[in-house]
Amino acid sequence: MQEAQFANGRGSDAGQAAGPVTGGAPMRVAFTHISRRRWAGGYNYQSNLFAALARFRPGEFAPTLFAGKRDDADELAGPAAIAGVEVVQSAAFDGQAGLIEALTLGIDRTAAEAFRAHRIDAVFESARFFGWRLPRPAVAWIPDLQHLALPHMFTTAGRWRREIGFRVQMASGRTIMLSSESAHRDFRTYYPRAGNDVCVVRFATQPPAAFLNTDPSEVIATYGLPESYFYLPNQFYRHKNHQLVVDALTILKERGANVVVCASGSTEDRREPGYYEQVNAQVRERGLDAHFRHVGTIPLSHVYALLRASTALINPSRFEGWSTTVEEAKSFGVPMILSDLDVHKEQTDGAARYFGVNDPVALADHLMQVSQQARGLVVRNVVPHQDDSVRAFAASFAATMRRAAGQEISEPVAR
Repeated sequence: MQEAQFANGRGSDAGQAAGPVTGGAPMRVAFTHISRRRWAGGYNYQSNLFAALARFRPGEFAPTLFAGKRDDADELAGPAAIAGVEVVQSAAFDGQAGLIEALTLGIDRTAAEAFRAHRIDAVFESARFFGWRLPRPAVAWIPDLQHLALPHMFTTAGRWRREIGFRVQMASGRTIMLSSESAHRDFRTYYPRAGNDVCVVRFATQPPAAFLNTDPSEVIATYGLPESYFYLPNQFYRHKNHQLVVDALTILKERGANVVVCASGSTEDRREPGYYEQVNAQVRERGLDAHFRHVGTIPLSHVYALLRASTALINPSRFEGWSTTVEEAKSFGVPMILSDLDVHKEQTDGAARYFGVNDPVALADHLMQVSQQARGLVVRNVVPHQDDSVRAFAASFAATMRRAAGQEISEPVAR
């Protein structure tokens, strides 16, 4: 099996695993690459997790990111540049090549061999299943149970694919990792007989210093935005509820209010390929081109620049496991206007404005009130207490992995 391997941004010989960190043997944890193009939140989650472990648990873990030969080299360069992270590219991780083996024989043999060759101690499964006979402890991350809460948002095949995937992980005795107490309540509601060990690990983000060097004023000028704008950095999935924002802007236009929403993110949704075109058609038909600006998939440095200078973040989503965009806004102290999901209230401790997922009038009222209070361009920096949140995230993840591996736990783990 030919492999390409990178550690901290440097290439190494194919098939040659990196040695342990000096001063102790770190736990070598296998992760699989999440494409930013397909799921920006998942990509950012793993990158932030690697950075948090490097900063607050140095030498304790050696994250090894397994990717396919066809995966985007530019996407892999980001994680590879984080201290302690090793990236291994192998055809075994192109698509779901070993899934049939994992389901029928109980093990994805090519993936298991890659884990053995790279001395993996534990596996972090995200939208992957490597079989119930995998000879290593595994933690299965279930980001959310949207397919059960909003089944109409999925094709029948897509819904069953997720459900079977989660159920085989549970049946295999995986430690289940969830991202919120809201998700934990959902899990107990939908799977009351599950006997798995369940841990809640709340995500927090520490924006990379390199991304904060970009001048927000220049980015705002690049995209032709006014000084005062609201930011909506969600991919165009139907459950992200962009249509509600278009409806709210229609109401504001009728009121004579000049409010601008800047949206960024991928327009690709494999479940509903034409959704972006539907929303964009509504924007054009209602004459909202000047009010709803979609700038596409943009560099992360631009995302942070637009977020830091925005009047407020908007997240109108109908469902979240734990919102990455909310965490990023919290890290800068950006005001937030959010759908009234339990998880949004859990994330913000009530310190945001909320509206119903089907209530464009309430959203319009919030946008008008906040825009009237805006006083020119304000660029925010990372809030002082953010290190504490990220440290707690890293500690909770570390305790979850050690718990799954049957090692002594020195710190409490939720649930």
